[in-house]
Amino acid sequence: MRKLYILQKILEVGIVAVVRTETAEKAKKTVEAIKAGGINTIEVTMTVPGALDVIKELAEYYKDSDIILGVGTVLDPETARAAILAGAQYVVSPHTNPDVIRLCNRYQVPCMPGAMTVQEVVEAMELGADIVKLFPGELMGPKAIKAIKAPLPQAPLMPTGGVSLDNVEEWIKAGAVAVGVGGALTKGAKEGDYQLVTDTARRFVEKIQNARMSS
Repeated sequence: MRKLYILQKILEVGIVAVVRTETAEKAKKTVEAIKAGGINTIEVTMTVPGALDVIKELAEYYKDSDIILGVGTVLDPETARAAILAGAQYVVSPHTNPDVIRLCNRYQVPCMPGAMTVQEVVEAMELGADIVKLFPGELMGPKAIKAIKAPLPQAPLMPTGGVSLDNVEEWIKAGAVAVGVGGALTKGAKEGDYQLVTDTARRFVEKIQNARMSS
């Protein structure tokens, strides 16, 4: 049931916030700012220095909150398992690795592998992906969602890369079940402007809600 709950929360808010910071302390501040803006589904990538330690610290710090913490940039099942043991509640990859998906399904952890073509999307779904990460989004644009969902209307697609306040509504209206957003959301954290992160998060949530209501 926990898996279904996590997926429901991701689909409800319609956005996974991608956090890349140099330290756990910066990650905590960024997560707090994102949460204040109405987003509680947050992914820490394995490209963060000491990512597993950061995930473990964040998971402990937010264990009594409604934050749903995931891990991103997972390339192999060993990394996926280590991250899950550290506290990650869902796994995101830039590509489709059958062994990663199998491991996640074994432990009933939501898995979002990356895909770029119709063939890759189909393969990811056949392997048991819960949501397919359309990546890199900036190379394709929102029209790719419509193109892929023409033959695959059942595909649960989450574009990541290239999603901004300027185009997020277009992505949602095209059929994305959610979007993955990194720098466009967290850029304020680089200058220590966490209020900007909160304000940006709030705007993303509003635009996604508006797009869903009008589509």
